[in-house]
Amino acid sequence: MTVVLLHGLGADRRQPLTLLEPMVHEVLGEDELVIAPDVRAHGGFLEVGDAADFAISRLAAEVAEAVRVALAAGAASVSSGTDGGVRVDPESPITIMGISMGAAIALRIALEGLLPVERAVFIRPSFDDSPVPENLRPFPVIGQVLTDAGASGSAEFQEREVYHRVAEISPLGARALLAQFTAPDAARRAMRLVEVPRNRAFRDDAELAELEGRGIRSLVVGALRDPVHPLSTAERWAAGVAGPMLVLPARDDGPAAQSHVLTEQVGRWLRDF
Repeated sequence: MTVVLLHGLGADRRQPLTLLEPMVHEVLGEDELVIAPDVRAHGGFLEVGDAADFAISRLAAEVAEAVRVALAAGAASVSSGTDGGVRVDPESPITIMGISMGAAIALRIALEGLLPVERAVFIRPSFDDSPVPENLRPFPVIGQVLTDAGASGSAEFQEREVYHRVAEISPLGARALLAQFTAPDAARRAMRLVEVPRNRAFRDDAELAELEGRGIRSLVVGALRDPVHPLSTAERWAAGVAGPMLVLPARDDGPAAQSHVLTEQVGRWLRDF
């Protein structure tokens, strides 16, 4: 089987690889193929494009194509004897795991049948059926400040109400928002922060329920005291997909502890399902 890992808004492929790849190999075996593409205007995907390119469905199609290319390359390396021991079947079922924006993209891939998804893990989902929900409002503000002032706009953003609302609940969450200003090529890529939050992850709860009808097994992971990734959003996703839900301790109580619970419990779910 193949595992696809998808990163969050403003991060890159290293985020899920660092967090999840060791657990994947421990649980599923060293021969498990792990694919973690960079989403448009993130990491090694240098092209920004136009506003329309950041529609979640378009991003999902690009990610799915990147996965298919990687699978084809892996299959070719196996046939030529250069695969290093990793067995690749381009038609085999896929496990997909996404963080925040990555969860929304993973959902669209599964719902639209872009890849043969068998299992899906949605980690700290932040998108729902409304454009720019309250929890995502800091991102378009950051994007506009970056466009106007570049990285030096961090000080201005810290004076905004949207920043203070997050900082009062989660200092580490606020620090993560500020990291958008120092991300590689942040100003040139600012459009991603403005446009991606305008997307809806799903049409309504009935569309979420379609995953169960497709036979896709789902796990939703939420976290306490995370204003950018509200627990209520994770609860709605879990109810909609009719899957179990894992609640993580707050990041502000210790990022290492949160990561430990996440990998331990997701690993257990992968073993059982």
